[in-house]
Amino acid sequence: MASLTIRNLDDDLKSKLRLRAAEHGRSMEAEVREILAETLNPPTLRQNLVTVIRNRFESVLTESLPIPPRQKHRPPPDFEE
Repeated sequence: MASLTIRNLDDDLKSKLRLRAAEHGRSMEAEVREILAETLNPPTLRQNLVTVIRNRFESVLTESLPIPPRQKHRPPPDFEE
């Protein structure tokens, strides 16, 4: 496998990379590999829409979303006069 050295990386960018890597439980090097892989190897179009949406929002905990209270059904309109 090849090696890559990045020089003159902005300190702010490095800090953001470090935070992002920590959020994903990876080293900075592993995070950069993942970012490059995701960017340069986009998902194939063979994935169906449901899979793409599920993958996109899998980090959102559905248990944390509020459930609105149920409301009574209103009576149907009366059109007779």
